[in-house]
Amino acid sequence: MMSEQNNLELEQARQAYTQGDFKKARDIWETQAEAGTAEAQAWLGSMYANGDGVDVDNTTALAWYEKAAHQNHAMAQANVGAMYFMGQGSEKNVSSAIKWLKAAADNNDVNGLFNLAVIYSKGEDVDEDQEQAAELYRKAAEQGHYPSQSRLGYMYAHGQGVEKDRILAYLWLTLASQHGIGTALAALETVVKSMSSEEKAMGATLVEQWRNKTGSDRMQVALNPTPSN
Repeated sequence: MMSEQNNLELEQARQAYTQGDFKKARDIWETQAEAGTAEAQAWLGSMYANGDGVDVDNTTALAWYEKAAHQNHAMAQANVGAMYFMGQGSEKNVSSAIKWLKAAADNNDVNGLFNLAVIYSKGEDVDEDQEQAAELYRKAAEQGHYPSQSRLGYMYAHGQGVEKDRILAYLWLTLASQHGIGTALAALETVVKSMSSEEKAMGATLVEQWRNKTGSDRMQVALNPTPSN
């Protein structure tokens, strides 16, 4: 358990990073990372992955991410999985990639859920599994991750990995389109053309319910057709 002093220093590092003072942030995170603080290890990995105040060094980034991942840091687990899958900082290692992405997904990290879903839906170096992909997209979508909302809406529209359902397609595509995802908006327009008045009414009700749940109520609605008579 982190001490109050550790938390204060982490906050100081985050503020320094936000203000562009990468040296100050790195100095704090390096000290804490060496002492074994998972969050500092994850941040240090991010600095080396993105070249924030240091040269981009994927090998060092992966090393720090992995230390944090072993301490059950979800974001680090997702990044380790992605780097192993892409062969960044290491040779491509699909089994390690899946292992860490599953760990991140089990911790409900939206990036872990999304990346694992993409791999299963495309069958990239694993057996294609549309049902598993849809379930992973759903978990991320319900947390407000709009790329997942878009993919899940498309799957409901086409009966891919789930039973075809225009109302649920309308729900997820509408929420995604509010964030300016053009493919979601185009797919939504197609779905709406085939919906009955009753289906549109049910879809609109669901959107209102889920907009509050996912924190999307502050977003501008891009397409919200009213039920036709």
